[in-house]
Amino acid sequence: MSCADEVYGNVHAESLFSRYKAELLEGGAFADLEQARSEAFAFIEGYYNRVRLHSSLGYLSPETFERAYYQRAEGRKSLDG
Repeated sequence: MSCADEVYGNVHAESLFSRYKAELLEGGAFADLEQARSEAFAFIEGYYNRVRLHSSLGYLSPETFERAYYQRAEGRKSLDG
């Protein structure tokens, strides 16, 4: 997250927190710290980054988008090479 005076610096973090609260918590709470950690990890690594489609990424998951990005970069590198 960025400085308080940067209007657009926290856009991605705020979006994640918004989805986290809406999709994971659904108005509830965790029983204890261990459950919170476990559920947070499962949500972010198991769903948010791997499955959930993001409109800002052309309706791809972050993992799929990143993989495609590096494949394109490798393709450009071999063309330059």
